[in-house]
Amino acid sequence: QVQLVESGGGLVQAGGSLRLSCAASGRTFSGYRMGWFRQAPGKERDIVASITWSDGRTTYTDSVKGRFTISRDNAKNTVYLQMNSLKPEDTAVYYCAAKGYFGTYNDPRSYAYWGQGTQVTVSS
Repeated sequence: QVQLVESGGGLVQAGGSLRLSCAASGRTFSGYRMGWFRQAPGKERDIVASITWSDGRTTYTDSVKGRFTISRDNAKNTVYLQMNSLKPEDTAVYYCAAKGYFGTYNDPRSYAYWGQGTQVTVSS
């Protein structure tokens, strides 16, 4: 049974930092791409960043480049999202997801496995 468990969300002031973690279990993810998505109330679920489990290739959406860093620890089967210089517009529920070989990295429909989400709230 595949499980993705996020942690690390919370309330932070603008300019602050948070680190999200996603612990993966239940299968081998070596050929997968891991993604962090976010969804604000009334909006679609959008890709934030992604990373290939095997060689660590990353992607970032433009609005977080230079502020967020995605990384993975293969030994711990965990993916991280370090978020710095947070802005109120970063407020959303953040989801971790795992995608196999098919589909595009920025399309949530390409991801087969999802975590339960963790709330990130940035106050101004």
